[in-house]
Amino acid sequence: MATNIAALAQLLEASLDPRQSKQAEESIAQEQTKPGFSLSLLQIVASDTFPSTVRLASALYFKNHIKRHWVNEDGVHLLPENEVNAIKSELIGLMVSVPPNLQAQLGEAISAIADSDFWEQWKTLVGDLVSRLTPNNTTVNIGVLRVAHSIFKRWRPLFRSDGLFTEINHVLSQFSEPFLQQFQYVDALISNSQNDVEALKSAFTELELIVKLFYDLSCQDLPPVFEENLAAICSLLHKYLIYDNPALHTDNDEESGLLEYTRAGIFEVLMLYVQSYEDVFGAHLNQFVGSTWQFLTTVGLETKYDILVSKALQFLTSVASTHHAEAFNNQDVLVQIMEKIILSNLTLRDSDVELFEDEPIEFIRRDLEGSDSDTRRRAATNFLRTLLERYQDLVTTTAQKYIDVFLQEYAKKPQENWKHKDTAVYLFSAIAAVGTVTAAKGVIKVNPKVDILAFFQNHIASDLQSDTANVILKVDAVKFLYSFRNQLSPDLWRAAFPLLVNHLANPNYVVHTYAAIAVERALYLTDENTKASVIPKDQVVGSSKELLSHLFQLITKDSAPEKIQENEFLMKCVMRVLIFIRDGVLSIDEMVLTFFVTILRLIRHNPSNPRFQYFLFEALGALIRFAAPMHSQMFEEKLADPFQAILADNVEEFAPYVFQLFAALLEANPSGALTSYYQNLLGVIITPGVWESRGNIPALVRLLTAIIARDAQNVVARNQLEPILGIYHKLVVSKLNETYAFELIQAVVTAVPLSALQQYFPTIISLMITRLGDEKTATENFRQRFVAFYHFISSRDGMGADYFVAVCDQVQHDVFKGLYLTIILPNTQNLARPIDRKTAVVSFTKTLTDSQAFVDRYPKGWNLTTQKLIEMLVNPPTVNRNDDFIADADVDEVGFGVGFTQLNTCKKTVKDPFPEIADVRQWVGQYLKDANTRHNGKIATFVNERLAPGTREAFQLYF
Repeated sequence: MATNIAALAQLLEASLDPRQSKQAEESIAQEQTKPGFSLSLLQIVASDTFPSTVRLASALYFKNHIKRHWVNEDGVHLLPENEVNAIKSELIGLMVSVPPNLQAQLGEAISAIADSDFWEQWKTLVGDLVSRLTPNNTTVNIGVLRVAHSIFKRWRPLFRSDGLFTEINHVLSQFSEPFLQQFQYVDALISNSQNDVEALKSAFTELELIVKLFYDLSCQDLPPVFEENLAAICSLLHKYLIYDNPALHTDNDEESGLLEYTRAGIFEVLMLYVQSYEDVFGAHLNQFVGSTWQFLTTVGLETKYDILVSKALQFLTSVASTHHAEAFNNQDVLVQIMEKIILSNLTLRDSDVELFEDEPIEFIRRDLEGSDSDTRRRAATNFLRTLLERYQDLVTTTAQKYIDVFLQEYAKKPQENWKHKDTAVYLFSAIAAVGTVTAAKGVIKVNPKVDILAFFQNHIASDLQSDTANVILKVDAVKFLYSFRNQLSPDLWRAAFPLLVNHLANPNYVVHTYAAIAVERALYLTDENTKASVIPKDQVVGSSKELLSHLFQLITKDSAPEKIQENEFLMKCVMRVLIFIRDGVLSIDEMVLTFFVTILRLIRHNPSNPRFQYFLFEALGALIRFAAPMHSQMFEEKLADPFQAILADNVEEFAPYVFQLFAALLEANPSGALTSYYQNLLGVIITPGVWESRGNIPALVRLLTAIIARDAQNVVARNQLEPILGIYHKLVVSKLNETYAFELIQAVVTAVPLSALQQYFPTIISLMITRLGDEKTATENFRQRFVAFYHFISSRDGMGADYFVAVCDQVQHDVFKGLYLTIILPNTQNLARPIDRKTAVVSFTKTLTDSQAFVDRYPKGWNLTTQKLIEMLVNPPTVNRNDDFIADADVDEVGFGVGFTQLNTCKKTVKDPFPEIADVRQWVGQYLKDANTRHNGKIATFVNERLAPGTREAFQLYF
């Protein structure tokens, strides 16, 4: 039955009312299964008879529906073909005709479709866009250009490839000339709209998109048509770089407007051209450098200009990275740069102090090294460091003079002139570090012309120790310690660490947060010589109760869910303390667990900060890892209710974390009987609906394997094996989830008695063989996982190579021969994991000694197996038994949102199936000898009769 549009509109309206939203969303979910659902949503978006809120809700649902249901992971359309074609033919026309808020949602939907279909399955798109461009209808043009940008911006981060350039050339062949013509149209429109504010703003909105597209179209290579017209293009870019019109000024000094964003976009284009096409762009560069200099020396300090100042400084930084930097290699010029550009942008403004006081978390995020915020301070610092790399002596001596002057001014009146010291510390930090400074590692390389330790002792340590120092100078002191952490000696760190911990008690939000940031990194530091932690573990364990209690109190100071989650830096510090003290937490684990449960209960209704959530669950994972094995019952009891509530409320952001932690709890007590709670949970997680969310799958597989390991007999008794094998079927046919399919089936084979599994084995193997036989689906990863699975079966007592051969015969007679020769033998040497390689050695050895099929049916296979075994023993696999290390994930590289994020603190350890085999070579030799005795000398006979002389001699080294 098709969707009723009026009824759907009513449901969308109800979904906006908190009292009806849950029921309405469930009803809409049912409507999604009906044919034409997406087209019905578009009809609601298109019709102005519906309220604007309903049209927007419909556009949002359409966008999300397309993102989730357009294609599967193999790129196959999930919607009917007629619906796909109708959407493609109608969507562009609709998008350019609706208001901007609807345009934005439809534009994202078009971008999502283009991700899979453009350009080969949507060859008409570019022509359709070009045909709609007009000389003066800015509403339509903005829609067209917005769609184009949403598609072409995907090229920016991509690596070069033939396929990428084929796509770009397809676009340029139709789009580039109309695009340049549109640039001219907009220029004329702006000239004719000087006194018409609304028309001017519309034209500038179009211009801003043109500038973004200019970057998109140039990001991989310089389009020939751009190179041919570069002089005219540069003339227009320069015109709008220096353009001004009071009609485009914003009333708010803190709010950037169209003028600022457009000019900032031009600076981004200039940076690209300096860095990538300097050979052709260099002739046009001087006009831009001169105008940038003029702008930076006259621009006001208002916050609304921050993005523009930052981009202007980034442009000069790009210039300073080329041979054009010679213009800066002059004492007089450098003094001007220092006074008119660097210092004016490094000095703390009143607006910065207001931010420090009124929005402290925002101040911290902007101020931190490694932040992606476009701040004046960071941009000025990077410009100075780039000059420093080229002209170290000149920049250092010039900057040092200003540092000394500012410190002298501060010394005269410390209370009044604290800003002078703040500027001096910032300027010193800017010239002391060479190259990039990151949040993860701080300063790596330092300027040999400055003495960091002396500066710390003479100017920083006092603010770290003083109770009366200005709070911003105290922050500077903590930040200095944090930034130059790798340059300070272990002894100095051991002396400074208690001071940092004391600063956690400072009532100022920025001070105690920066202290938490510095404490977290200090606990991560190791001594280069001894590789031991710089901070003694006993020192932290002894004070861990007070330290963790205080951090939790800071986190929960305001019980509003959004305030609890506001400060991820405090939670990251909690995580690091737990990782650092390890089993030192056992005496206080109940207290810590109670805090975690309280926080989970408070924030689950309103998840608002993915970084906080990530560190919260990593911290909880660390607690489970180090304390749950000793107190498993307490952990399972205390976490059951909050975890159950999260799953019952369908908190999508938390569910993948919760499934991982459930698994970690089970793994912490591998021999314990499965409680009724977990048995009920198993009933839930083997239902198909739970597996619809891609983000849940890796965590669900881990949880399922943990439950199977603990309760295999009851799984069989409760007839739950078939649903689990159904999940394996769903996963094994998917490229995206093939690895998890093998994890699951290996866990099943390990735990479930063979008698219960026997009847299903042909189907299990048949699904694998089907994938291997299809070139489109037989990925390299799938082959590797299949080979590892074969060796897993072949090496197992009670199964072995003959069992695998027999199962393959049930699928297709003698299909094993081709699998062994073309997939298993050639790929075994490529197995990446040491555990898989070790298992393969055991598998090959047992095949040679115990397989009847390799004696009778595949005698050549016996010889080939021997050769492969010898090759593997040349560099025998060694399994590292130390699984105590916890990788430190860079939070900026972690993908957040509704999806799967791996927890490192409770990551599943890969178990060695043969822990008793310490020395692989020695084991092979002994096993061969024992088997030879067991089989009355047959193995020795095969070695002498079947192997070529060279192979025989190599093999006899082990035999």
